[in-house]
Amino acid sequence: MVTREYRTARQIIGPLVMVDGVEGITYGELTDIKLDNGELRRGRVLEVNGDKAVVQVFEGTSGLAPEEMTIKFLGKPQEIGVSEDMLGRVFDGSGRPIDKGPEIIPEKWVNINGNPMNPYARDYPNEFIQTGISTIDLLNTLVRGQKLPIFSASGLPHSRLAAQVARQAQTRKGGEKFAVIFAAMGITFEESEFFQADFRRTGAIERAVLFINLADDPPIERIAIPRIALTTAEYLAYEKGMHVLVILTDLTNYCEALREISSARKEVPGRRGYPGYLYTDLSTIYERAGRIKGKEGSITQIPVLSMPEDDKTHPIPDLTGYITEGQIIINRSLHAQGIYPPVDVLPSLSRLKDKGVGEGKTREDHANVMNQLYSAYARGKNAKELAVVLGESALSEIDLLYVKFADAFEDRFIRQGEDENRTIEDSLQIGWDLLAMLPRTELKRVRDEYIEKYLPKKENA
Repeated sequence: MVTREYRTARQIIGPLVMVDGVEGITYGELTDIKLDNGELRRGRVLEVNGDKAVVQVFEGTSGLAPEEMTIKFLGKPQEIGVSEDMLGRVFDGSGRPIDKGPEIIPEKWVNINGNPMNPYARDYPNEFIQTGISTIDLLNTLVRGQKLPIFSASGLPHSRLAAQVARQAQTRKGGEKFAVIFAAMGITFEESEFFQADFRRTGAIERAVLFINLADDPPIERIAIPRIALTTAEYLAYEKGMHVLVILTDLTNYCEALREISSARKEVPGRRGYPGYLYTDLSTIYERAGRIKGKEGSITQIPVLSMPEDDKTHPIPDLTGYITEGQIIINRSLHAQGIYPPVDVLPSLSRLKDKGVGEGKTREDHANVMNQLYSAYARGKNAKELAVVLGESALSEIDLLYVKFADAFEDRFIRQGEDENRTIEDSLQIGWDLLAMLPRTELKRVRDEYIEKYLPKKENA
């Protein structure tokens, strides 16, 4: 490992230091920045152009002067020490413990950027993960190895939903090792306390690793934290044979940090001021989910992002939707009605749900019930909109029935307690109870044999 020291810092712009006259420096290399008063800060090479390098300072550049610093290039990329002992612990955005517990003795050091996965070695996601939330399990099924984002907005309870998924998520097979990696970036102190208290209250902390980056922490940590979380996940999944669920919240703060750094580098901005490589950068995070042939473990990802101004055409949700396999959309009007979790099921989607449902995975009638509920709820919503324009008197009897169905669906199926952990059988039962409100002739998307077997008999005349 070659280390080189320079006193040729030329300029400081935001969190960046420009260094002249360098040689043999590589992108992503770590640096030690030593001040004349003995203070030490860490940094990372962000750009190399000929004999010039741009270094990003982890702790920020406040109080620094170019002539007072010695920059030592360490010849290695940013790494994290990983170990099974990380389970049950809380770390900061650089991977240092903040829960007053002992330091982790690493089994190995790993580059946080990970190794690219050979596409041929990828295995197709096809195993159901139960989150205990009906709107996800039954209608937008999460499959092991999938990346399924939650699209939310400011003021909506995405933090509560993310914590609930982290607490309740499990595979259906018994005896499998399951872990949750929870990475929060750019959150407030109150949110941080909520997550930690919630995990400890429910005992979920025992199988979880928490990485917390607060809003006043340096932006460089926000860039690193999803990669640190995913590197830990890859170690637990592919070397320890665990099924790992990675929850990243809030990706909007990550993208804002990316924009801040891009602006400091004076790059030509793309859409809405975000860098032109936002798509590529996000894909380096999302594409680290998946399964590998011959390996027991897997990584399933749930990124959470808040859409600025509730706009799903905003670059962050727009690009995320391209890369990931579906989206769970949180709805403001459902939240205003006091419904939790306010998941808008109609525009929500899980592209891999067909592979994770059915006999042997969930239950034989799952796909039929899902299709019938979608169809009936969509018709009920349309009838409600029509009633607003024309009045209820203009609706037919069957349309009025669908209106009642839509209200009952929101109240009984979508609405769920924050600590209510429904099995897939519970969700299916609620679905059948709701379908019993409709005449049997309307159940066109469900096989007759399933109607005979599962439809409540008292309503089945």
